Order: sequence, then C-alpha cells, then structure tokens
Amino acid sequence: MYEERLYRKLFKGINLEFFNVCVLETDLTIGANTNLYEAALASVSKYRKQLEQYIQLHPMFLTSLEPVEAEPGAPGIVLKMCEAAQKAGVGPMAAVAGAISELVGLELLNYSDEVIVENGGDIFIKTKMNRRVGVYAGNSPFSEKLAVVIEADRTPLGICTSAGTVGHSLSFGKVDAAMILSKDTFLADAVATATGNIVKTPEDIEKALEFAMGIEGIEGALVIIGDKMGAKGNIRLVRI
Repeated sequence: MYEERLYRKLFKGINLEFFNVCVLETDLTIGANTNLYEAALASVSKYRKQLEQYIQLHPMFLTSLEPVEAEPGAPGIVLKMCEAAQKAGVGPMAAVAGAISELVGLELLNYSDEVIVENGGDIFIKTKMNRRVGVYAGNSPFSEKLAVVIEADRTPLGICTSAGTVGHSLSFGKVDAAMILSKDTFLADAVATATGNIVKTPEDIEKALEFAMGIEGIEGALVIIGDKMGAKGNIRLVRI
C-alpha cells in the first residue's frame, strides 16, 4: 500500500531538478542537475535484482534481526550491508534503504556533479553548496522546525533517520527520530535503526547517543523523543 511521504515537502533543492523513481517497495526522490530518470531506474533495478536473487538462495538475509555472514560470492551490496549490520548489531536489511541511496547516487554522479537520493528518510548527498536537510519527527514539537546543515566539503555523506513512531520500517523503540550522519550511508542506516531501538523513554537519549558515537565511522547523531532532544558529534542544527 502506498504511504504518502509528507516529509518530502521539506526538500528545498535550490538549482536541482527533482524526480521520483519507484520500483515495488523502493520509492526514491532524486535531485540532480537534470532529470536522470532512466539512468536511476536502471540502477535501482540492477541492485534490487542482486538482492532479490541473493535472498532467494539465502532467505535468512531478509528475515534476520541480528547480523549474518555474507555467503561466498555474495554481490557487493550484500557484503556492505552485512558489514554495516555487524557494526550496528542489527539484521542486514536494516541497511537496505541506505544501500540503495548510496549506490544509485554514486552511479548518478557519472552524469551530474550534484546528487541527492532520498529513500524513505535515508539520504545520500553530494553537493557543491551548503544545504539544509529538514528534520521530520512525527508529532514531536521539534518536527519540521529544525534542519541539519550539510556543508559541501563534507559530502558525499549519508544522512539516515529511523523512527518508532513514523513510517513502516521495523523499530523496537519509541523514538520520533534517530538521525545518523556518516560517509558510509549503509552504516548510517544500520546505526540509525540500532540507535532508535534503544530509545523507549527520554532517559534513554544519552545512552543512545553514546552508542551511536561509539561506532567507528559515525560523524554525528541526533535523537528526538517527544519534547526532548539530544545531539552529539559533528551535527549542526538550525531553526527553519
């Protein structure tokens, strides 16, 4: 069933052309210098096919809520998802949205020197100018009131968000938003899931932030639950 992604209205992609690419469960909004729909569709289809073929042979990859070892001969996307999941302590599918965002984004950089790929709140970005990524946190009073500043010289960068109160992704926490920044979008996605799982009450914010920032490769973390918020690392927030 299609679920309208209202947070996409927060996009302020000055000088970029935005378009959508949907293949079954994969629903991307992409910004680039020009409309690269055909190239993006081919890229999404390629990586989905690799995952689908691997899952047919190894169904535990799809269902496990804990890290699993990649089988010999596994495609690169599977290897990197398993690696990210191992670091975060979650199942490999916790990295799937970030995986698609990054791999599609990297391929589109062959055609455009700036690319933003958003996949269910998980973003890969390569930009030549500073940009703001709005924070959507469900019914929290902070929702749509804050943005994270992304400096051009930090990109390419992954910005991934997990929520226990928003969307259809599996979460065991009550967090309204757990946002993670990393050069590795696979890792950002997996750690966002794991961080969100920790947060059941506002008292868990500090523990969740410490967990996230304790993982090598994580640059910044933001946690929001209700009217409480915490952040650590290289993450710059501004009001919008």
